[in-house]
Amino acid sequence: MTCLSLVVAVIAWSAVADAYPRKERTDAIKWFREGAEGGSSEAQFHLGTMYDSGKGVHRNFAEAAMWYLKAANQGHAAAQYNLGGLYLLGQGVPRDFAEAARWFRKAADQGHVAAQYNLALLYARGQGVPQDYTEAVKLYRKAGESGNAAAQYNLALLYEQGRGVPQDYTKAAEWYRKAAELGYAAACNNLGIAYAEGHGVPQDFPEAVSWYRKAAELGYAIAQSNLALMYGTGRGVAQDDVLAYAWLAVAAAGGYQGAAAARAALEKRLTDEQIAEGRAKARELMKTIKARR
Repeated sequence: MTCLSLVVAVIAWSAVADAYPRKERTDAIKWFREGAEGGSSEAQFHLGTMYDSGKGVHRNFAEAAMWYLKAANQGHAAAQYNLGGLYLLGQGVPRDFAEAARWFRKAADQGHVAAQYNLALLYARGQGVPQDYTEAVKLYRKAGESGNAAAQYNLALLYEQGRGVPQDYTKAAEWYRKAAELGYAAACNNLGIAYAEGHGVPQDFPEAVSWYRKAAELGYAIAQSNLALMYGTGRGVAQDDVLAYAWLAVAAAGGYQGAAAARAALEKRLTDEQIAEGRAKARELMKTIKARR
């Protein structure tokens, strides 16, 4: 599974597994199983995460689903969320968006932040539940107020698009900022766009450059291309065709299709020395970005 809270659970068990000798790990597995078979929802949940991750046991999604279900039926919110994730992905159980939504709802109603976010996604997409942007907004807001950056970003998108709420660029910018300050790359980029275009915030090219740079350095290819545009036009930063070329090269390497064509067009007016310098800077930038991941 790739859902947020399960990743946390798996990491937690990995830390235990890596910290202790094999015999002690084996004993821990035995204790979890005894507790799970004795009806402990917490032990059932942990045993489920072990089967889900393959830590300490052979990976078995069906076994994970069985133990999650036992814990979920006792009201264990994290187990409800992880079981919803298995239904969402069709791992160990048939893929079923409606069942995923049902279990996410149970966990979300207990305040499980990742469940609130995932349920909001299903409402926004109309998967397993009728499409309902108003409900998506409500759930994104709950998760966003608890610090979920992806929920903050998606709520900002809905404010920008006027889906489920009246269109409001100011509130969109506010929510983009919350997510951006948590290091969410797409939010950094969109906040940069807001400053570049003056949507919801005063137009401010240096501020746009700052947020594009944050997203670009996080490896977000669209922001890398946007930053290149600012260097190419000299908006918010000193005009520099070499750096524009370098960032376009990085964006193109990151898979942003428009960047390759823009780089080719820019290359026509650069000298061989500038092109060589731009390629060298691009390699340096890619190395720096990779080291930060």
